[in-house]
Amino acid sequence: MSLRIAGMGWVTPLGSGVEEVWTRLLKGDTAVAETLSSPLGRDYSVFRVPASALAKAPPHPRLRRSSAISRFAAVAGLEALENASLKLDADTAKRTALIFAVSNGGVIYTKRFYHDIVESGAQAASPLLFPETVFNAPASHLAAILGITGASYTLVGDGAVGILALKMAEDLLLDDTLDYCLVVGAEEADWLLCDAYHKWRLLRFAESHQGMVLSEGAGAILLGRSGVVQIDRISAGTNFTHRREASGAVEKVLASLCDSIPGLVCSSANGTFIDAAEQRAIEKHSPDAHVYSVKQALGESVGASSLWQTIAAAQTLLTQQLPGGKEVEVLETALVSTCGLNQQVAALRISLDKPSVLQGFQG
Repeated sequence: MSLRIAGMGWVTPLGSGVEEVWTRLLKGDTAVAETLSSPLGRDYSVFRVPASALAKAPPHPRLRRSSAISRFAAVAGLEALENASLKLDADTAKRTALIFAVSNGGVIYTKRFYHDIVESGAQAASPLLFPETVFNAPASHLAAILGITGASYTLVGDGAVGILALKMAEDLLLDDTLDYCLVVGAEEADWLLCDAYHKWRLLRFAESHQGMVLSEGAGAILLGRSGVVQIDRISAGTNFTHRREASGAVEKVLASLCDSIPGLVCSSANGTFIDAAEQRAIEKHSPDAHVYSVKQALGESVGASSLWQTIAAAQTLLTQQLPGGKEVEVLETALVSTCGLNQQVAALRISLDKPSVLQGFQG
């Protein structure tokens, strides 16, 4: 089956919109960290989505009281459809599936919901907050906004979950009753998450230059059977038990996709043990490829991160430009490598479906 990227959407700490964010990345812009204070006495650096990035959020009743993660997902998902020039009417919606990828979920409203119970008892549980505490709340909101009443799934995992969602979309599109599958990943940031990742010795403190920076936002990819960027192969990957095994796991996954050396590897390096593990694997299997990590500019968005990586890889192929001012030769293939913080590794390989597109960049 021919699986292609029909449209993409982006909500990031650098703003929203694929063109806007990509232009800023090409200029070398990076997100500006904010200090998030924990009541436990620690300060953390985080990348937040600016309010202006949600200006295109639809005035839908579903979003009036929804969590930030749901608004991020809605804006990114709608942009992917607009990017593909696809309008979902009743018939098209029936032939479109939705998959939501997430790791941490709506932690802000979840924290508020259980805080009220702990403080005042079960009678204080808010029926308005409870629906936002479940992992599939963003998928529910987005499906309602788009009118999708059929296949809708939520996958929970670590930083590799977006690749697994794309793999599930590939499987769904084997059914000829579906024309499209919208894959969306989103996360929101909160001090509670910062404390959790700190306990895993992963997160960066404010005023420090070691560890990852947690970020929020969303990425959306509309998959179909037509489009310039083709997904050649997706590896659902493998797992590792200890961090010292991460490099071997990444090597195993990359080996399954590296029958020829790609022009670009979009890595998941984020300032943790992942960096060295991926570097060793990439040097072994794709030593001559350009290597780029979008997380250096946008931070670690966990459930949304591998979709961010895939969007960055696709944009590199489409524009023949790489952030940081690096000179690139003609690029036709790219590899997206994801090593999650909770022992999941996955990857995919994409290429330009129509090499003639490159002529415009060579002329």
